[in-house]
Amino acid sequence: MSSGLDRRRLLQTSAVGVAGVAAGGLGGVAPAAARPGLIPRIPVKTGMDRLAAKNWGELRGKRVGVVSNPTGVDREYRHLVDRMHADGITIGGVFGPEHGFRGSAQAGGSEGTGIDARTGLTVYDAYVASQAKWAQMLTASGAEVVVFDIQDVGVRFYTYIYTLYDSMVAAARLGLRYIVLDRPNPIGGRAYGPMMTAGYTSGVGRKEIVQQHGMTVGELAKFYNGEFLPAEAGRSVDLEVVTCQGWFGRLRAGDTDLPWVLPSPNMPTPDTAVVYPGTGMFEGVASLSEGRGTTRPFELIGGPAWDYHWCDAVVAQNLPGVEFREAYFTPTFNKFANQMCAGIEVKVTDQAAFDPIRTGVAMLVEARKFAAFQWRVDNTSRPYWIDLLTGSTRMRTMIDAGAPTDEVVGAWSAELAAFDARRRKYLIYSRLGS
Repeated sequence: MSSGLDRRRLLQTSAVGVAGVAAGGLGGVAPAAARPGLIPRIPVKTGMDRLAAKNWGELRGKRVGVVSNPTGVDREYRHLVDRMHADGITIGGVFGPEHGFRGSAQAGGSEGTGIDARTGLTVYDAYVASQAKWAQMLTASGAEVVVFDIQDVGVRFYTYIYTLYDSMVAAARLGLRYIVLDRPNPIGGRAYGPMMTAGYTSGVGRKEIVQQHGMTVGELAKFYNGEFLPAEAGRSVDLEVVTCQGWFGRLRAGDTDLPWVLPSPNMPTPDTAVVYPGTGMFEGVASLSEGRGTTRPFELIGGPAWDYHWCDAVVAQNLPGVEFREAYFTPTFNKFANQMCAGIEVKVTDQAAFDPIRTGVAMLVEARKFAAFQWRVDNTSRPYWIDLLTGSTRMRTMIDAGAPTDEVVGAWSAELAAFDARRRKYLIYSRLGS
């Protein structure tokens, strides 16, 4: 396509065919042709939208535990918990993941257990809660049904999908029903990247999935339920996924009419989510900031000891769908706070052609050639953080040995193909052309 506008028009036409959208759009949203001057957006209803339209359906008369954060909103930005509480649904407790239920905590933090000021409900601190702790919290809340509604960003090292997993295991052991209110994957439905291996699981990679898993949380819940829960919980959980309407695998967050609420403090825009599967790996580099503490986290990468030569080297790789700008920035917190950093701004020009993980690998390959480069070391048993992010020692050792980008990327082709085949029976939405 000659432009992003043409691409979105094509997507809109495809969406009508796939989802059977009537000429008037979904949920009262005017079609793009009726909104002159605006970029066309695909009308999508989330699982929350659909359950709310049924007046909360089977939740009435049940005591509900809600796992959510600030992203659990409708298109008027009304929160699931606030709406359910106002509509008379009995909520036994709310469970907040990393950053907390209302989203006031930074990376690696939570809000603690306490009383929500708006609703008076008990909010339990679920960040890094063990499965045993989850069982205790669910029991204390008196929940009969657990409802999950959090916007994921589609990357293995984003922690909300392990909040999902551990709460599912606890619910299975307690015999509770589990309902996922599904939301689109903001970076699309394509799976890509290296596989997590058993020896390198951690809080940023708990289960054996690839780095960019390409599933919605509803699809991932089905995958967990079929592949992992029977062994870990002794049985599958009684799972229901309230699906999205109008979404399919080629759509990214910027293609839909859904509002964007930052899923975490350093994920401010859909643009951030698009680059995150690749540039998120720079958390594993000690000598380069991944842009936390700036207005463009994960799009700005740099450090005090760097200059324009790294940007020039990455530009020379001619990567598709992306341009690189020599950039200078001063983070206000996190790595190199209040120090001027030199490096790169990642500018995605064509999301359909852009490959975030291959781009991230290429940036690492070129950065490793400079004397300033240092991997981040955290402990003695598995010392390199990059190994936890990428799932094994392989990427690090290949880059250290001087392997080119194509060789590093090619190393995971077989495991990716196996994972892609394994996940197919759990997919809900079309992947045609994704």
